[in-house]
Amino acid sequence: MIEEQNFNPDGVGVDNGNYFGLPYTPEEAALVLVSAPWDVTVSYGEGTAYGPDAIIDASTQLDFYDPMTDDAWRAGIATERVDDELLEESQRLRAQAEKVIRFLEEGGSETDEHIQKRLATVNAGCRAMNDNVAAQCRKWLDKGKLVGLVGGDHSTSYGAVKALGEKYDDFGILHIDAHCDLRDSYEGFEFSHASVMFNILRDVPSVKKIVQVGVRDFSRGEVEFARASQRVEMFDDMTLAGNEFCGQTWDEQCRHIVERLPQNVYVSFDIDGLSFDNCPHTGTPVCGGLSFNKAVWLLRTIVESGRRIIGFDVVEVAPAPDGSGKALINIDLVKTAPMSDKEHIDAITGARILWRLCCLALKSNQK
Repeated sequence: MIEEQNFNPDGVGVDNGNYFGLPYTPEEAALVLVSAPWDVTVSYGEGTAYGPDAIIDASTQLDFYDPMTDDAWRAGIATERVDDELLEESQRLRAQAEKVIRFLEEGGSETDEHIQKRLATVNAGCRAMNDNVAAQCRKWLDKGKLVGLVGGDHSTSYGAVKALGEKYDDFGILHIDAHCDLRDSYEGFEFSHASVMFNILRDVPSVKKIVQVGVRDFSRGEVEFARASQRVEMFDDMTLAGNEFCGQTWDEQCRHIVERLPQNVYVSFDIDGLSFDNCPHTGTPVCGGLSFNKAVWLLRTIVESGRRIIGFDVVEVAPAPDGSGKALINIDLVKTAPMSDKEHIDAITGARILWRLCCLALKSNQK
C-alpha cells in the first residue's frame, strides 16, 4: 500500500490535473487511467472528446470513502498524461466526418468518389487512434498495472480491449450501453462508435463473451447478429424492466447476468446506458436505462462473485452545450462558464462511475 505524503483524502479536492486529484504517479500506482479525447464519428451530439477534461474537473469534488471497497484506492490510481495531439486530430477529422454524414443524410451514397476519399482519410485516422490507445494501454499492462480508459466516444474502447487481448487468452466484456454497437461499419466509418463491439468480436478472439446490459436502441441486423453469435448475450432494457415488474429483484437479475461472464471481466461502460437524467448531454441519449445505483450494484456483483475486473472504460461523457446548443469545444469554457449543477451532471456522473470502477477493479485484484 502506497503511503501518501502531504495528501489529505478528507481535505479540499486538489486541482493537480489528475483524476480525483490523487497524488500518485503511474510508476507507483496499481491502476493507471489513460484518456482518449476523441469523437470523430459520432452521428448525433458531439463533445465527448472533451469528456476526460470535464471528468477530471468534476472528480475533485468527490469524497474518497466507499463502503463497498473501503480503502482499495490507496493501492494507487494514477493519471497518464492526456495526449493533446489526439484531441487536435479529433477536431481535424471531425470536420471531415461531418461532411460525410451531412452528404449521406441528404441522400448521397457512400460510393461517391469524393466521399470515398473523405472516408479513407477518416478511417485511416481512426486506425491510428486505435493504435495510439492500444500502445498507451500496452505500456502499463506490460508493467503489471491495471488500466482504465476514459473516453471519448465508444470507438476508443477498441484499442484498450485489443491491448488486453494480447495479455489474456480468455476474458469477457460486460457492456453497459443503450446501444448494441454491433454494426459492420456505420455511415462508412469502419471504426465507428456504433461498430466497436462488432470490431472487437472480429479482431480480438480472446474475448469469449460480450454480455450486453440495458440496450434499448438497436437495428434488426444487430439483434439477428447477436442471436446468431455464441459470443454475445443480450439483456435488453425492456426485458430487465419486465422481469422487475413481475417480481424479480434487481439483485437476482444481476447475479444471473454475471453468471454469463467468465472469470476475467472487462467492463465497457457507455454513460448512455444510464437513464438520461444522469447524462442529458451524452451524444445519443435514449429513454429508459439503468439508474445509477442499479449500475453500481451490477458492478459490485461482479466482484462479490469472485470474478476479477482486468480493465474497464467509461465513455460517451460530454460536457454541457453552450447557450446556442452547440457543444462546448473549449475546456476552459467548460470550467469557467456559469453553469448550474444540472449542466455539470454528465461529468459528475462520469466521475462517480469512474471512481466506483477504479475501486472495484482494485478490490477484485487484491491478493
